[in-house]
Amino acid sequence: MAGSATPVPAVVWHDLECGSYGDDLRLWRDLAADCRGPLLDVGAGTGRVTLDLARLGHPVVALDSDPVLIAALRDRAAGLDVEAAVGDARAFDLGRRFALVIVPMQTVQLLGGPQGRAGFLRCARAHLEPGGVLAVALADALDAFDEDHDQPPMPDIQEIDGIIWSSRPVAVRDEGDRAAIHRIRETVDADGTRATAEDVVRLDRLDAGRLTAEARAHGLRAEPTRRIPASEEYVGSTVVMLRA
Repeated sequence: MAGSATPVPAVVWHDLECGSYGDDLRLWRDLAADCRGPLLDVGAGTGRVTLDLARLGHPVVALDSDPVLIAALRDRAAGLDVEAAVGDARAFDLGRRFALVIVPMQTVQLLGGPQGRAGFLRCARAHLEPGGVLAVALADALDAFDEDHDQPPMPDIQEIDGIIWSSRPVAVRDEGDRAAIHRIRETVDADGTRATAEDVVRLDRLDAGRLTAEARAHGLRAEPTRRIPASEEYVGSTVVMLRA
């Protein structure tokens, strides 16, 4: 991004905290290879998965609720078979159906509990072709860490046009049916000026059995789950496979 236009903070933070993850790409590629026609990427952000699949020749429709991230995705998708739409995963209508709908990382755990998931499952079912597949990734572990437990991961750091951007996970706190992931975001300008803020992301606690039961009420039947193994930097995921 060096030498580009003035960085947009929301885009930089998203790229820094999510953009380097690639452990799941093989699974999405395998699913896309079995899909005829366009697929839908829900929670596409700046295009981590969308662009990877589009570069392999798959037509992709990308959906995200943040217009700033979608604008960045559109810029990056120039020349690729990508359509980008702004919409809430809990209430969207694209006026078309897909053979495959994917929900990478922990997007479905950001929807605010059972009611939010019900809205999403209803929309996803309406956008699936008969026999179409919905693949939803769930984080395997949302365990807390503090000074008495495992050390938090190292910060994600990037320099862009002389400014150092750093995002450091500092805590995962148990909030009952949710886990709150706390990060410290910091920028350091070329003259040494620092700006620091805390960012908190809350993920619903959700396992494959519960999501499968909720999906059944929307006419989606379970197929064998898939696995994305854990790495040194990232927790693993269970991918719930649901068929219309």
